[in-house]
Amino acid sequence: MVKVVDKSLKDRELWVTASPSTLLQLAFMLAPLCLLLMITFQVTQFFQVTWVWNLDTWTDVFTTGYYWSILLVTLKMAGLCVLLCFIISFPIAYGLATRFKAFENHIKVLMIFAFMTDIVLKTYGWVIVFDDSGVINWILRGTGIVGPDWINGLVFSQFATMVGMIYNLIAFMIFTIYLSVLNIDRDLIEASYDCGAGKFRTFWEVTLPLCRPGIWAGCLLVFVLSMGVYLEEKLMGGGNEPMMGHLIHQTFGTRVNWPLGSALTVVLMVVALVVLLIFIRIYRFDKYTATR
Repeated sequence: MVKVVDKSLKDRELWVTASPSTLLQLAFMLAPLCLLLMITFQVTQFFQVTWVWNLDTWTDVFTTGYYWSILLVTLKMAGLCVLLCFIISFPIAYGLATRFKAFENHIKVLMIFAFMTDIVLKTYGWVIVFDDSGVINWILRGTGIVGPDWINGLVFSQFATMVGMIYNLIAFMIFTIYLSVLNIDRDLIEASYDCGAGKFRTFWEVTLPLCRPGIWAGCLLVFVLSMGVYLEEKLMGGGNEPMMGHLIHQTFGTRVNWPLGSALTVVLMVVALVVLLIFIRIYRFDKYTATR
């Protein structure tokens, strides 16, 4: 028989045991962040970081409207990606958890496989599909929806970027909602039916509120990950309307301006953290009002 030991946070033995690994993880997390912040106060000369300690980089960031317009585009694309992922994911996750119980193990394997598949290969696959000689353009021309002179109508656009973002991130939303639906006590749903509620009212007042933890977790995951995407925008969007991830990657790689790239990274992280705190605040308020 296995004895379950309940450890309190005030337990001294627990702190002594967990402190080494905790401090090591904090060090490896905080050290790069501190270095990143320090680089923002330097300048680049002859493609090398010069340690001069000034505010030129931050002055450039806050006085250049181009950076903030790209940040707004990134927020808009991230929010739209979260909304579309939720609309697509919820019926899929609900159906997988309630209608296909016989294939539960197979579904879990496919979900894990979706996480393990290389994102570069998946994104290049969509580029081939959206290309002028791809399947979609061939179907559109064959059905007469577009003319033969219609070239690259889908690829290198925000639409293509959004498709790539949804395709690469939707698995996170499906997986969290799927787990949330699986944890619902079926007796609660049966009790709602016994009280005279119909299917729609049971879904709206019982099933959907119980799925909120998975929905919120999926929204947070998709939003945070979509804020930093650059591969989808670069390959499928063509860089026509860059997002922050692409701009930061270009600033570090092509322009070799590490202070500016670090500053833009810090701005993106702060904005993502603020939105994350707003999400948590709304979730707590929603949870509080639901229990009253």
